[in-house]
Amino acid sequence: MLKKRLIPCLFLKNGRLVRSEKFSYHQVLGNPITQVERINSWSADELIYIDISDDQHHDLQRDDHKIKSMDSIYQIIETVSKTCFIPLTFGGNIKNIADIRERLKRGADKVIINTAVFENPDFITKASKAFGRQCIVVGIDVKINEKKEYEVYVSHGKKPTGLDPVFFAEEVEKRGAGEIFLNSIDRDGSANGYDIKLIKMVVKAVSIPVIACGGVGEFSHFVDGIKEGGASAVSAGNIFNFTENSVIEAKKTLKNAGIDIRPIINLSIKNI
Repeated sequence: MLKKRLIPCLFLKNGRLVRSEKFSYHQVLGNPITQVERINSWSADELIYIDISDDQHHDLQRDDHKIKSMDSIYQIIETVSKTCFIPLTFGGNIKNIADIRERLKRGADKVIINTAVFENPDFITKASKAFGRQCIVVGIDVKINEKKEYEVYVSHGKKPTGLDPVFFAEEVEKRGAGEIFLNSIDRDGSANGYDIKLIKMVVKAVSIPVIACGGVGEFSHFVDGIKEGGASAVSAGNIFNFTENSVIEAKKTLKNAGIDIRPIINLSIKNI
């Protein structure tokens, strides 16, 4: 059986690291390069960056000797990849094969595609044939609509699609997705825990790995996502931004709960 994974997810808006809340409020936290250095030292299993910019302007707003100002997502990916020594996934604003190729060329190991999948489902098949299924992660952002039903949203959570997330998950698997990144818009930034019902529904419907995201406020929520939700991997953003040594503490919590995870490898502490 494959080991479960713990994956920090960092959100970028115009080149800066932000805290997200229900996909609508974004608090600027600072520089994304500094954060990846910390996550490296904490021994995360993988790292996800998602670009939620509504335009193509990217600027770290630093012109010191160590970090030059950057005006494109490609420059940011290239810089992050040189610092990141764990598998790196980049998502956001991917519209075509050329966008994927350039991100991989700059150092990403995998990509998350989202809105383009809804607009052109064949894009998944073309991408998986071009780069390998293991490289293609499909992001599914879900919100409870006015009818109190789960619905897939695209365009950074702004546009309802009318699609049921279980149906959509089944479709993207058939078309060649290697993994699903499942994010709850309602739980985003809430710190109230994962939407376990949603995770269980999607996990049950597909055979590919499901990465759960949205709502983590304490380390025990990671345990819930795996033990109750059945997720192959658990991800979060805010808890890794605000809690020192958070990956290490989260892994300790998962191990103590009897979950099979990769060991912590850190020079400053005893490996577990």
